[in-house]
Amino acid sequence: MAQGSNGNDSGILNAVRWRCIGPPRGGRTVAVAGDPVDPAVFYFGACAGGVWKTDDAGTYWQNISDGQINTASIGAIAVSDSDPNVIYVGTGEACIRSNVTYGDGVYRSTDAGKTWTHLGLADTRHISRVRIHPTNPDIVYVAALGHAYGPNEERGVFRSTDGGKNWEKVLYKSESSGIADLSLDPNNPRILYAAVWQVQRTPWSLNSGGDECGIYRSTDGGDTWTEITRNKGLPDGMIGRAGIAASPAKSGRVYTTIESEDCGLFRSDDYGDTWELASDSRDIQGRPWYYQHIFADPQDADTVWVLNYSCWKSIDGGRTFNTVGTPHGDNHDLWIDPRNPRRMIEGNDGGATVTFNGGDSWSTIYNQLTSQFYHVITDNQFPYHVYGTQQDNSAICVPNMTHKGAIPWTDCYPTGSSESGYIAVHPNDHNTVVSGSIGSSPGGGGNMLHYNHETGQVRIITVWPELNTGLGASEMKYRFQWTYPIVFSHHDPDLLYVTGNVVFKTTDVGSNWEAVSPDLTRAEPHTMEASGGPITKDTSGAETYATIFAFAESHHDPNVLWAGSDDGLVHVTRDGGANWENITPEDLGDFTMVGMLEASHHDAATAYMSATRFRLDETQPMLYKTNDYGKTWTNISSDIPDGDYTRCIREDPVRPGMLYAGTETTAYVSFDDGGSWQSLAANLPVVPVHDLIIKEDDLVAATNGRSFWIMDDLTQLRQIDDSVTGSAARLLKPRDTYRLSPYEARKPVEGKRYQLKLSSHSAYTETKRPTGEVLMNVLDGGENPPGGVMVHYWLKEKAEGEVTLRIEESDGTLIKSFSSVKSGDDEDDGSTPLELLVGAEAGMNRFVWDMRYADATFLPKAKAASGAGTGPLAAPGSYQVTITAGDERQTQPFTILKDPRVRASQDDLQAQFDLLIELRDKMSDTHDSTLKIRRVKGQVDEWVKRAEGSPAEEPVASAARSLTEKLEGVENELVQTKYSG
Repeated sequence: MAQGSNGNDSGILNAVRWRCIGPPRGGRTVAVAGDPVDPAVFYFGACAGGVWKTDDAGTYWQNISDGQINTASIGAIAVSDSDPNVIYVGTGEACIRSNVTYGDGVYRSTDAGKTWTHLGLADTRHISRVRIHPTNPDIVYVAALGHAYGPNEERGVFRSTDGGKNWEKVLYKSESSGIADLSLDPNNPRILYAAVWQVQRTPWSLNSGGDECGIYRSTDGGDTWTEITRNKGLPDGMIGRAGIAASPAKSGRVYTTIESEDCGLFRSDDYGDTWELASDSRDIQGRPWYYQHIFADPQDADTVWVLNYSCWKSIDGGRTFNTVGTPHGDNHDLWIDPRNPRRMIEGNDGGATVTFNGGDSWSTIYNQLTSQFYHVITDNQFPYHVYGTQQDNSAICVPNMTHKGAIPWTDCYPTGSSESGYIAVHPNDHNTVVSGSIGSSPGGGGNMLHYNHETGQVRIITVWPELNTGLGASEMKYRFQWTYPIVFSHHDPDLLYVTGNVVFKTTDVGSNWEAVSPDLTRAEPHTMEASGGPITKDTSGAETYATIFAFAESHHDPNVLWAGSDDGLVHVTRDGGANWENITPEDLGDFTMVGMLEASHHDAATAYMSATRFRLDETQPMLYKTNDYGKTWTNISSDIPDGDYTRCIREDPVRPGMLYAGTETTAYVSFDDGGSWQSLAANLPVVPVHDLIIKEDDLVAATNGRSFWIMDDLTQLRQIDDSVTGSAARLLKPRDTYRLSPYEARKPVEGKRYQLKLSSHSAYTETKRPTGEVLMNVLDGGENPPGGVMVHYWLKEKAEGEVTLRIEESDGTLIKSFSSVKSGDDEDDGSTPLELLVGAEAGMNRFVWDMRYADATFLPKAKAASGAGTGPLAAPGSYQVTITAGDERQTQPFTILKDPRVRASQDDLQAQFDLLIELRDKMSDTHDSTLKIRRVKGQVDEWVKRAEGSPAEEPVASAARSLTEKLEGVENELVQTKYSG
């Protein structure tokens, strides 16, 4: 291709469009806020899904950051109490899981989230809190944790007094310590409290705590700070992460929860000069590096909330706590209305939820398209379904489409309790699903589940069922990572491969396992110790290291297997596992995580690899290919931007040399085997793309923050080459399209919210688009594919004249025609049908024909006949499309396929079509006659008006009444005239 590298300079990808299919089940959320004035307005920031807003108290949420905030991860959000139009967002979450994505600083909105401005601090990476002065929205403080995987300078507390135009670092400890929490005393905003946290992740560990951790206080708005870590009543030993909250209800009252050997919740009534231990309950100290979130009630000084696994509330100053039920566990953030403490919004690992009764009941979290997925697979039923394991939730199945106009939550279903691993569906039986997750039972390394959809039963088929809570990787017989590969064979549908540090296989869905490799990792001792410390161990399994992280079976030879480890080794066997060869690229680097291996569909010796070193604080993309079974490798990631590190790579099974890559922010395509890459972002939001698969003619993406997305119709990309871009115009061959139950026809109005008639709860907005399709933004469900035949055509330059598109039967008989020029009498006032315009812009254009023949003659204001004259759906068969642009005229054939679920025969469908055409024509005749009658009635009215005041007035009027009565009698026989509008 002669195009630019990672852009879309020629416009060849202008017609690319993604659709989100859901599920609408919320993902991890650590940032929430409410409007202090409007009781129905709330905000949340998803950990990898952007900023969302509701204006109906959580009934529906809409994203307000797409296209403006250049990162997916939101760590903090704050709304000004004195001016609710002012919102600050700190990007990059500070609950730094092993797969955490990064932010790029601070953003501000001054119009309640309509528009956003970037304010800098880009290298802070992870921001824990934003605090705004209670009476001056231009004074703002940012608590920055800094890089999760390495040292950096841009961390600490930053202050701005001019709305973020300029920043000064007012508290800084070192390049290894940042800020975990920041509290501003609203009674005296000169007083601030900050929790300094010394922490760093490596690929195999989390180290939380050290000499630099501490609690600091400022009494002059941040100009100076005093460490109060060792003040009377606080722990004497080493501390780790702490949370801190100044009480708005009582000056001087401060609460803190501290990770230490003598951990607990401490309370001060003298601004932190002295403290007392209020509670040493370990229930409120769970997994401190991930939580330590504490919030003081704004009106009752003795009410304090602590969030961790559960949501804890104390009404006696922190001495005793009771749990408050929330829709999901793993609780992180809480905003309490300062004027009405019973009105709150809470953020947890299942999303954001609103209460108006102090937590007795909450709004749903099943209306947020922020699910976090690691991998994706599809089954072979029709329509196909998409499967994945959702972080902090269950494995889930989502249909690619439904007959309901959208994909509601009620059409999705769990396929076992796995939350983080690969998922595999039996090629010949979509009821058999295998999924893996560390989190499916306490401490179970390599937990794996067999789900049977026919019975709903789940069977544990773990390779080596060893309880390893508290153990380091070196103490395990077999090591399984958080997301270890699970793959059904391309050659034997009953053969299933699974990898720990060894490759295993089974042919009886996990009843028996056989090892087919030795340990294929470096297994260096220092990387295999128990994670956590120096205070609290953390061995959830996410840091289990020295494992096989990527695996692929050859599409050509069942004896060829590829394996890559998370500590930087690549192996291949060509004899089914009897012998393995180390084929690691020389420049890969020690401890590089091999994220994905893709065996070529077109050449047995070719494979592709995506890798990353982001957990070593290196963010360069790393994509490789080999054409000789790994003897040599070529780096093919040169023009993907630095910082956009690579998560996955896939090869198109139809077109050789066409590759797709998922990165930490988007997706890319290469038409030349990795020689150059172009962005496939289009309308895909900024989000980590952890996995991609090709299902027939669709590209399916598993995002780690915005649920599943599908790019329909890869045939357009497969036909792109230099001959297309070099031509003045080119009509691409449309893909074969199934004739499905039609979606309800509507006349969309941009920005308007609708209720789905075929779903009990879903809502959506529609955007009118002059390309034959409706762009649907479903607020709490997934989007169906375009309802018709997608026609793609290339124009090198914007057309100066008319562009016409004709849909024809195979012999050239016209079915329907469309133009880029709207006729002068076509006004969209409801009196005429909405006409679809053909695009005439430079680049690739897309038009969707709804597979319908021309409508019957339209009868204005005939409400009783509304929709009855819609042209019938075309019968399955052969058709063609012709486009004319200037001197260019091109035709391409296409096929409409019968829905394989429909039992009617081709003859049945043809007979139905013939009848509907006959009825349409009869209706046209009826409406034509009615229109003639109305024209005559109009002429009669004119005769009466002309005769007014003349001797002929009465005779004319009498004759007119007689004639009108006869005409109306005929009209009433033809159409319903009493119901109009």
